[in-house]
Amino acid sequence: MNKTAKINFEKISLPKSGTLVLLTSKTSKLSDLAKELDTNNNKFISQAIKAAEFKHAKSSILEILSPIITEPKATKIDRIILLGLGETKDLTNIDWRHIGGALSGHLTSKKIEAATIIIEDETDPENTANLAHGMILRQYKFDKYKSSSSKKEDDDQETHLQKVSIQSVGATLAKKHYTNTLSAVQFGVFAARDLVNEPANILGPNEYAKRIKALSSLGLKIKILSDKELKAEKMHSLLGVGEGSRQGSYLAIMEWKGAAKSSDQPVAIIGKGVTFDTGGISIKGASGMEDMKGDMGGSATVVGLMQTLAKRKAKINAIGVVGLVENMPGGQATRPGDILTSKSGQTIEVINTDAEGRLVLADALWYTQEKYNPKYMVNLATLTGAIMVALGKEYAGLFSNNDELADMLVSSGKETGEQVWRMPLGSIGSSYDKLINSNFADMKNTGGRWGGAITAAQFLQRFVNETPWAHIDIAGVAMASKKTAINQSWGSGFGVDLLNNWIAENFEK
Repeated sequence: MNKTAKINFEKISLPKSGTLVLLTSKTSKLSDLAKELDTNNNKFISQAIKAAEFKHAKSSILEILSPIITEPKATKIDRIILLGLGETKDLTNIDWRHIGGALSGHLTSKKIEAATIIIEDETDPENTANLAHGMILRQYKFDKYKSSSSKKEDDDQETHLQKVSIQSVGATLAKKHYTNTLSAVQFGVFAARDLVNEPANILGPNEYAKRIKALSSLGLKIKILSDKELKAEKMHSLLGVGEGSRQGSYLAIMEWKGAAKSSDQPVAIIGKGVTFDTGGISIKGASGMEDMKGDMGGSATVVGLMQTLAKRKAKINAIGVVGLVENMPGGQATRPGDILTSKSGQTIEVINTDAEGRLVLADALWYTQEKYNPKYMVNLATLTGAIMVALGKEYAGLFSNNDELADMLVSSGKETGEQVWRMPLGSIGSSYDKLINSNFADMKNTGGRWGGAITAAQFLQRFVNETPWAHIDIAGVAMASKKTAINQSWGSGFGVDLLNNWIAENFEK
């Protein structure tokens, strides 16, 4: 479990001691409380602002260290931190989260264990909740495999922030939003980050399947298909990826029924769970191969999301499906040139065994649409390096056969900060699609050097029929992720917030 601060939402009351954080904006400059403190201390705060040329910019911080005694209230505060908001009218939920994250990082770096944050403006209680949300997201840490001496060394440098009191006019409503929604998102994001950060010698397919099975305690209905069941289901595309591994291959299904009618069509989220990807017989170079423990990032998002939905008792029927395999070279491994028969009956010539994620998803997508008849299907996968060439680490790539679904996901990305950029996708038989035609089978698993992210999506599209579907390529944002104010982790948990918000905004109102 991550050590995170206990958050209390309270009415405004000047603390008697400790660290006080006051929010300031470019327009209001100092709050009423700050002005009161300033008066009682001979313009101490004003002088510090002038000396530091503090501009009240968003996420900017000015720390004033001094024993300050305010009269007549006899309040003793040992430090005041001014936290800039910039132009408050322009702030979004994402901004409030990043401000909270920046503050959390500052407090931790200064070894501050407790703080009182006062928001005097009658701001939307949701903003206050998002400030707290950002503070907690920033505190995530993965150190379970460090010895006690290593942890002590870390703690000598950074003391965990333990208690935060956030005081505002709308404290009750802020607490309600935080408790009912955002804490569940945190739970799912942390779960996803944990899974991506786990080493592959611990989190192989066998262990992963066990952990998913244990989620039944949250109210999820769990079904695990192992090798024998997968063979009976004729999922030879998925099975082909794991042939070289000593571990089993699995399809794990997580079902949440929260809609008023149990018969309502579910939304389905499908994830690639390659717990380690050597490339198989088409083996990767050694440089950076250790990062391939994160090639199950798509499945981690699905598992985290399903936990979030269960935690907040989402009013929707949802299906989470993940294919769990390990792609290893070996005597039984699938070879380049082999032809696999997928569950759909379509045959696949394996040109490159390092294009394995799409083979896993092909059977998972077909099984999901055939078994559950979902209203929408969304799959996530760390599928191609090509998407990083196109988009870097700022956006995930979005491919879809349905404009309405694509628009919903783009909108949700803007609202949560987990942004997606829509990429081209041709219809079956189009020029892009023809790039994966094979001389020996119905298709091949790569389309050549150019447009690699697109041809991967074209491959997946052949396994969704008419179901409204979206493929999100998260290779650039799920692992070795860009450090932000709310995430300092190697594994980001990208997609949990995006998809939870998509569900909440479009299916639960």
